[in-house]
Amino acid sequence: MGLPNVAYFSMEIAINQSLSTYSGGLGFLAGSHMLSAGYLQMPMVGVSILWSYGYYNQRIDHEGNVEVAYIRKHYDFLTLLDQTVTIKIYGEDVKIAAYKLEPELFETCPVYFLTTDIEGNSEWAKSITHKLYDGNEKTRIAQEIVLGIGGVQILQAVGYPFDCVHLNEGHGLPAAFELLRQHNGNLNEVKQRLVFTTHTPVPAGNEVHWVDELLKAGYFAGCSRERAVQLGGEHFSLTVAALRMSRLANAVSQLHGLVSNKMWKDVDGRCQIRAITNAVNLHYWQDPRIKNAQNLQALLDAKLEMKQEVFDYIANNAGKRFDPNVLTITWARRFADYKRAWLIFKDQERILKLLNENKIQLIFAGKFHPDDVSGREMFNEILHMSYTMKNVVVLTGYELDLSGKLKRASDIWLNTPLRPLEASGTSGMSANANGALHLSTYDGWTVEGTFPGINGYTIEYPGLDDDIPWEERHEKDYQCMMDIIENQIIPTYYNDKVKWATMMRQAIRTAESYFNSDRMVIEYFNRLYKPIAHDDPREGGVTSDIDYRVVSSSEGDKNAWTFSNIK
Repeated sequence: MGLPNVAYFSMEIAINQSLSTYSGGLGFLAGSHMLSAGYLQMPMVGVSILWSYGYYNQRIDHEGNVEVAYIRKHYDFLTLLDQTVTIKIYGEDVKIAAYKLEPELFETCPVYFLTTDIEGNSEWAKSITHKLYDGNEKTRIAQEIVLGIGGVQILQAVGYPFDCVHLNEGHGLPAAFELLRQHNGNLNEVKQRLVFTTHTPVPAGNEVHWVDELLKAGYFAGCSRERAVQLGGEHFSLTVAALRMSRLANAVSQLHGLVSNKMWKDVDGRCQIRAITNAVNLHYWQDPRIKNAQNLQALLDAKLEMKQEVFDYIANNAGKRFDPNVLTITWARRFADYKRAWLIFKDQERILKLLNENKIQLIFAGKFHPDDVSGREMFNEILHMSYTMKNVVVLTGYELDLSGKLKRASDIWLNTPLRPLEASGTSGMSANANGALHLSTYDGWTVEGTFPGINGYTIEYPGLDDDIPWEERHEKDYQCMMDIIENQIIPTYYNDKVKWATMMRQAIRTAESYFNSDRMVIEYFNRLYKPIAHDDPREGGVTSDIDYRVVSSSEGDKNAWTFSNIK
């Protein structure tokens, strides 16, 4: 039996800086998926949306605060297709066109980008595909209908014979209801064709809408209210419905697999959730100088050269002059409270001592959702501190190009989420691939790929999963992190270059050996699209090829999961 033809639905895909169709980690992952599928010549296409204004442009205003700006994007390298479809959204006929990203351009698989921003649509209909993750609920629901129902119909119009629809998160769920409509309500027929990736490890982070609002919008493609409620509830959960409508689902790291199976264990009729660890496309992310370094000294020289290049960029864009010989720590990711960008500043006197003595340099970058007030305030607080603190800079416009620059310029890639809220956190993988060592809380992919003293450092301590107040957790994480920086990282970086370069080499080898999206895509084909192992007969059971048990180190602790009895 040959490989199935797969259609990969994702609200955002980050393939190239010139194509602003992404916001952050979900898009970076999807882009790596498309790049590796193209490199491996797998039978796959991507389906996403061509955002007229992207996510948003980030810049500093005249008062020194971050601001959100929207700039219309125009692309002349995409192929406008002749085929269009028209679907009803909130009772209005909405015309959907598609642009094709030809695989030769960026060496991806083919990707179809949908748009409603075309002549013949009303101004509201045009606005559906203006801004990624629009904060207006009606627009957000309409975006998901365009991606899901519109995506299925466009693929059928262009003649792509998909055997399997892969939903990367729940945003494309209307595709499942469109398949249900086309198969006359036969859910088993849908399940044969649908797989689902869940990314969010807390129930509150999974998207929910009142079922009647979705019904009014046309989200369910003609499915009755009663059937919709059976699948997702009156407070309709996209994740719950996706788990009930899919043949298989996957989490995005081994720890996230444990968390997800525990979190959704009471969902009747859900599919099995397997764990397939995320990865990054090394052909895109890894600098050739790192890849081709023949010895430890060559690694150190390459890193020094890359740091100087990026520090010139920082000087030109932020007016800060960094020294390539000083240990450089970078925190760059989405500005969300649980990711704790502020953690390293918890004791300002302590961090100022290291900064003023030129022991460390700190770089911050990342975007917050435009409607996230706390994320914006966090960004501005650190930005304002950087104006008066030595050796601290905050950079705007954290997109593919800047992300690549920072991974080349960093000695330490800092990741400080509150465990276990980080499903994967792939940025550290591409940092590793460029010789940056990971310093991370013991969460997401770190559990599998960061080995203290060998290729990086982990923030862990006795009682890691004890049920304690968050303030106490913050303090314990902070003290452990600073102890590692002061007593392990700084002495090794300045006093033992052989050990440091050896750890760099091991970080690179770790990324190359396993956290490469070529491996990930092959695993998706074998374990999700075309399973090669028998399904676990237990409803909702964990995959049979690895036996995981969820263990809490403190009775009643809802946030405690550790590995045990891995066979």
